[in-house]
Amino acid sequence: MPAVGLLPPSTVQPHRPVRRGVVAAVVLALAAALLAVLPAPRATAAPTLLSQGKPVTASSTENGGTPASAAVDGDNGTRWSSAFSDPQWIRVDLGAPAELSQVELRWETAYGTAYRIETSQNGTDWSTAYSTTTGTGGTETLNVSGTARYVRVLGTTRATGYGYSLWEFKVYGTQDGGPVIPGGGDLGPNVHIFDPSTPGIQAKLDQVFQQQESAQFGNGRHAFLFKPGTYNNLNAQIGFYTQIAGLGLRPGDTTINGDVTVDAGWFNGNATQNFWRGAEGLTLNPVNGTNRWAVSQASAFRRMHVKGGLNLAPNGYGWASGGYIADSRIDGQVGNYSQQQWYTRESSIGGWSNSVWNQTFSGVEGAPATSFPEPRYTTLDTTPISREKPYLYLDGGEYKVFAPARRTNARGTSWANGTPQGQSIPLNQFYVVKPGASAATINQALAQGLHLLFTPGVYHVDRTINVDRANTIVLGLGLATIVPDNGVTAMKVADVDGVRLAGFLIDAGPVNSPTLLEIGRQGDSADHAANPTTVQDVYIRIGGAHVGKATTSMVVHSDDVIIDHTWVWRADHGEGWGWETNRADYGVRVNGDDVLATGLFVEHFNKYDVEWYGERGRTIFYQNEKAYDAPNQAAIQNGSTKGYAAYRVDDSVNTHEAWGLGSYCNYNVDPTIVQDHGFKAPVKPGVKFHSLLVVSLGGMGHYNHVINDTGASTIPAGTSTVPSTVVSFP
Repeated sequence: MPAVGLLPPSTVQPHRPVRRGVVAAVVLALAAALLAVLPAPRATAAPTLLSQGKPVTASSTENGGTPASAAVDGDNGTRWSSAFSDPQWIRVDLGAPAELSQVELRWETAYGTAYRIETSQNGTDWSTAYSTTTGTGGTETLNVSGTARYVRVLGTTRATGYGYSLWEFKVYGTQDGGPVIPGGGDLGPNVHIFDPSTPGIQAKLDQVFQQQESAQFGNGRHAFLFKPGTYNNLNAQIGFYTQIAGLGLRPGDTTINGDVTVDAGWFNGNATQNFWRGAEGLTLNPVNGTNRWAVSQASAFRRMHVKGGLNLAPNGYGWASGGYIADSRIDGQVGNYSQQQWYTRESSIGGWSNSVWNQTFSGVEGAPATSFPEPRYTTLDTTPISREKPYLYLDGGEYKVFAPARRTNARGTSWANGTPQGQSIPLNQFYVVKPGASAATINQALAQGLHLLFTPGVYHVDRTINVDRANTIVLGLGLATIVPDNGVTAMKVADVDGVRLAGFLIDAGPVNSPTLLEIGRQGDSADHAANPTTVQDVYIRIGGAHVGKATTSMVVHSDDVIIDHTWVWRADHGEGWGWETNRADYGVRVNGDDVLATGLFVEHFNKYDVEWYGERGRTIFYQNEKAYDAPNQAAIQNGSTKGYAAYRVDDSVNTHEAWGLGSYCNYNVDPTIVQDHGFKAPVKPGVKFHSLLVVSLGGMGHYNHVINDTGASTIPAGTSTVPSTVVSFP
């Protein structure tokens, strides 16, 4: 029988349905067979709204109430508005390349008659996707095409005497980057959220304190967050890796009639190891009129209002090793007592008692005047540049992160006149990171344009976390801890504007990492003065919890970075420590220009603790101990120099200035070790130091000089811990 397709025309019976059915069946079968061997057509995703909630920047804003973020928040009642001049722009980062299809502009009365829609893959090189000189205002829906990650509206001619103002700036298209990581979500089991009606608050505080009181190197991490309101009869004792904070925008929104206490009963009244904890954003009415906060390094006291006094010493006035207060008001006196050193920034205090070795203040109302070397007070009227740490808060029923504004020559708290200046970012713009999250997922979230909020926990990362986008916030709760595996660098930040790192600990892994935290890359030189990167309450540890190694802990290549309170520590106790066991040659290295450090604590490195190569660097308060465990003089011999300086400014530097610096030695393995000096710097008119000291702790090793060949030796003091001081250098 011949094939149906080859039948002669006369044999085909067009009016017989059964025959047509056979033909159709055969044709369909052939078609199915053909389709089976052809690739399936790719499904095309429908265009979606890509811009809502994404990071956005603008050339200017009219005032604090019309930020760029308001144009992509999905709320037609909020808007961005610019300054009253041409040109102006607003730019959104979609987080990853997208196939663009449409841009919708919902103008306020102040619109643009001439403007362009421009696109870019890198945020630097721009192409025009749409252009007009006859804009009509209202809602304009514009068809565009092309692939881009960044989209901006560039206005060149205004329709009114005002600026450019957009209720909404919407970008539509498709992205083929795999599953989208959602923003927002719950904060996990180790964030304990209370409101005034929550039962059993004191019991929960006590339960966690019992776990964390002496767990210096444990894995527990906790955050206590108090919603706005008033809480009565509480004593929140704060142990290791515990953060307590109010969820109000201002400290006065959340009041505790009671205490937030740190003491040292667990260590027989010695507070020198009360590390890694913090209190933020609360008003306290202490039961007995004075709140006790007996801490040492890595323990921040921020945005606190104490309606009474603050005692910084443990019960019994035992030893304590220094700490940090910022943006706080203490109505009564701060009792320093046994604190060896302390830094207070932009606060208001009723008074200060005792000076021990090094008490430094900048921008503090009520601070004692400079009187170094006795009493050992160093006071600057203002802080030259600052920007407070970002923090989580509740806006009605919605969680947001508040990013405070930059301040210059600041004095007193940022909230003294009410609501602080800054930007609020909804939690749905953050990837809420929980234990078990991989570095790949974290990096994907960053690539999507999300910020990061690390919930309390310990995070092992097998690759570097790359923060490449301007204005990204990386915020940790409850001392969230990042451990780099296989010798990777834990985190790198690109040379971009306005990144904020805050509230987390990087703990070196057993395989040596070349660096643990890098800001920028070698040779970067972009100007970030108007919008600097900040590093706040970011702590670095090598050893102590386990064996850890890193050649250099923190490297700053970018210009204009602000390092505001960090403790970079090579362990001298705990587990996994020893001269070679937790080898770490260098603590902090600064290559960038115009870098400012406010509250710099760096200790125990095998060689230099701090090295500064950038121009116009400034440090306000520095605390250091040299490595206890040097086995002998030869182990720290630095060419013809005995020992490595605690803080060294390179000979190439022409301008540098620092205030309130101390270095201590406790060479308890070989007490005969001698350091030639604690500090080293070129002798040039632009290099200036104020209020320096070195101390031998109990005669365990000595310094010959304070800085270079200036300053008396500590040897005449013998075993007495009497500092050798230099008021100014040169």
